[in-house]
Amino acid sequence: MRILFLGDVVGKAGRLAVKDFLPELREEYRPDVVLANAENIAGGLGMTCDTLDELFSCGVDLVTAGNHVWRHREIFSRLEADRRVVRPVNYPEGSPGRGRLVHTLKDGRRLALFNALGTVFMEPLSCPFRAALSWLEGAPGLGIHAAGGTSGHELEGVLVRLVDFHAESTGEKKALGWALDGKVSAVLGTHTHVQTADAQILPKGTAYMSDLGMCGVEQSSLGMDADVAVARFLTRMPHAFKPARGPVSLNGAYLDIDDATGLAREIRAVRCRCPAASAGAPAEEG
Repeated sequence: MRILFLGDVVGKAGRLAVKDFLPELREEYRPDVVLANAENIAGGLGMTCDTLDELFSCGVDLVTAGNHVWRHREIFSRLEADRRVVRPVNYPEGSPGRGRLVHTLKDGRRLALFNALGTVFMEPLSCPFRAALSWLEGAPGLGIHAAGGTSGHELEGVLVRLVDFHAESTGEKKALGWALDGKVSAVLGTHTHVQTADAQILPKGTAYMSDLGMCGVEQSSLGMDADVAVARFLTRMPHAFKPARGPVSLNGAYLDIDDATGLAREIRAVRCRCPAASAGAPAEEG
């Protein structure tokens, strides 16, 4: 299964980046499914029904979220109804939506998607490690050829398993990668909006990357206006964030997962029109 997973989509600029670059990425990578973290698609914080629909109309198939998912109350009912969206699983029981799903592709193949929130330097939620391991408990293992089974587990016959770990700490993200190595197809970090240079396949076959990066204005402060961010640090006074304006870029990762075993064959960082990749070239208006 060929998978394209986009980093945090930030505001209107991020949605524009997906709209502009996804068609050429489809030509290059021929993904079977496209995913994106969408917790910042509405003005840089949270998501709305309209912005979510816009992202799906651009060709994104499945969406993950993070700590800003509750910013706009209108999305609560959508989280309940839309089987293409997950929010972090370790919010308290009774929170709107779901933290995991099993999705069937048009060709009948299936993948499982799991979303969790880190707790280092973030909200004191329940343990994401135990949540992930509990999800996998009793599931058929990876590294075997897919075949009919009798376990009755929700992951029976679903060997392609993706984890979006929305977390601040690189150490916490990497530790979850090790905890799930050989149990899931990929552990991919989101939240910091800065793409890391550590795309790799762990020893037991799980693809790992500490952060996918972001889609939006990269020459900014994590997609927001840099002058506002500087003022906040210089004055230690509250200044309302506002989305940055300028040329847009896209970050993410391409994955090739073996359907028969669920193990990763390849993980590759994806970067489109990013400043570091086009140094010295004239800036384009986004």
